[in-house]
Amino acid sequence: MVTFLAGGTGTPKLLAGADDVFSPEETTVVANTGDDVELSGHVICPDLDTVLFLGGGDLDRETWWGRDGDTAETHDELHRLADAAGLEDGPRYLAGEKQTAGREIARWRRFSGVAEFMRIGDRDRAVHLTRTSLLDEGQSLTAVTRVLADAFGLDRTLLPMSDDPVATLIDTPSGTMHFQEWWVGRNGEPPVGAVEFRGAAAAEATASVLTALDEPVVIGPSNPVTSIGPMAAIDGIERALHETTVVAVSPFVGDEVFSGPAAELMAGTGVEPSTAGVAASYPFADAFVLDESDPTDLDRPIVRTDTTLADAADSDRVARAVDRALEAA
Repeated sequence: MVTFLAGGTGTPKLLAGADDVFSPEETTVVANTGDDVELSGHVICPDLDTVLFLGGGDLDRETWWGRDGDTAETHDELHRLADAAGLEDGPRYLAGEKQTAGREIARWRRFSGVAEFMRIGDRDRAVHLTRTSLLDEGQSLTAVTRVLADAFGLDRTLLPMSDDPVATLIDTPSGTMHFQEWWVGRNGEPPVGAVEFRGAAAAEATASVLTALDEPVVIGPSNPVTSIGPMAAIDGIERALHETTVVAVSPFVGDEVFSGPAAELMAGTGVEPSTAGVAASYPFADAFVLDESDPTDLDRPIVRTDTTLADAADSDRVARAVDRALEAA
């Protein structure tokens, strides 16, 4: 048995061709929910959904977001209406008092659906409608995720990091904004001054997550700040990571990141944007998988390989390196 921590696209890309190394039936994925938002009245869980659609064979492998071949007629019509009515485009937060009203799981990240700033496909929207409706019926996010996983025929066990609200907020010179506004709505601008995981101090890991973290843990080449940071900010998860075997794959080659905003976020929070900075961010990691051309030397066991993740053969190769690192840890 092995447990993967998933945020962004790094871990899903690793899982995409890893079945011969890590059997799906013996694999649990704990997904970050700090990126979640409530948009157009729907609870959207990007990191859960990427694993959900990957396991169901329905993921758009070009974007690693949304469902393959999905249309977006509702999204397009929302923009047409906003334009015709002269309504302001871009992320539109609900009023301050609305941020802690309504669904507790959506606290501090509620956005209006007017000219919605995230592109939501039509079939994708059906997932969010189902999730939100089941939450409104009183089910936990863990229970709802299990229902959706069954609907998509997942062999892996998929868990949210918590049933409590945790919102990743970015402090910038233009004010504090949710990660999705900063990354999707504003293309990673303005500069990052600090990152807050609001709600993490009060959030609890579920019994299912803590049980999963009793097994060896793999952290894919994810962003250590906003993909793994919200999970590690929950006390129960952080303690569990220090008590189990953890192997991490660096999303960097030296000081060059493969993709995404990890470098900007690490630099903005005072962490060196490099493999060395990733290792400093993961004091609980027992071993690392690094690219064969990465010059970094660490004080923990290292397994080297080509860490490019462009196709299933790459995923299989990196997964085998992870397996060797678990043995060396």
